[in-house]
Amino acid sequence: MTLESSEREFTERFAEFAASGVLYAQVEGSPLLEFASGGRVLYLFDRCGPYAAPPGPARVVVHGILDELTPLPEDHERSEVLSVQGISGAEGRGRVLAVERSTWVVHARLPLVLSSFVGGLQVQVGDWVSFRTVPPMHGFVLGKEGAGVFR
Repeated sequence: MTLESSEREFTERFAEFAASGVLYAQVEGSPLLEFASGGRVLYLFDRCGPYAAPPGPARVVVHGILDELTPLPEDHERSEVLSVQGISGAEGRGRVLAVERSTWVVHARLPLVLSSFVGGLQVQVGDWVSFRTVPPMHGFVLGKEGAGVFR
């Protein structure tokens, strides 16, 4: 199973769920974007190309591969949580905004596009879930016009 056919296609498909925040200048030679959004600093594998996105305000599609996605029981607290794990992983809980094939968009302080290579997860729009991703999470930076990557 493939999750994307190209960086541009993936970015355009999920552009409406891009998180707003601030990109910091990249360290020379680093493949990671430092992106602050939702009160968290995330280190994201740069899928747009090295040094393609200038520092400053930005919209970024934040994508993670799921290690776990679990519906929350009805009696569980309904508040958004996002914790950074290690250099570039995350865990938390939030509400599902969209479902597409093996991908769920979850709002957990910021919108996260979360995909799984394992099928059979019965999660629908509006459900509250807990999740954990495996590192690294990826960042797809939207261009000045709001869709597509910087080139």
